Amino acid sequence: MFYDLNVFKTAYAMATHAGQRQAVIARNMANADTPGYQPSDIEAFQRAFENSGREVEMTSTRQGHLHGTGGHKPWAEFKAAPSGDPNGNGVSVEEEMLKAVEVKRQHDRALAIYKSSMNILRSSLGRA
Repeated sequence: MFYDLNVFKTAYAMATHAGQRQAVIARNMANADTPGYQPSDIEAFQRAFENSGREVEMTSTRQGHLHGTGGHKPWAEFKAAPSGDPNGNGVSVEEEMLKAVEVKRQHDRALAIYKSSMNILRSSLGRA
């Protein structure tokens, strides 16, 4: 009855997205002085699920699951436009710090949703 609630799936997806995006941001910051390095990012969680006029493909967790190909990430990672910097590096540490703060807020929001849902579930069972 309470084992497959969508609110928990959504909170899990939000937290997973935040973790993956934080890893990309950390990689960008680690390569801030690497000549020719262009920063990557992952599309925002909200935009990932909006209908933008394109077909949304199912993602699979293993080969043959859902008739998809296994092993790819559920969120698209993309490269930024080439920079005009002399060394070709396109990383702005300030922008990456702002993205890191945004990701922390997203992760905190996912945890708050999970915590609220658990409190509501406990209350409904009389175990507040």
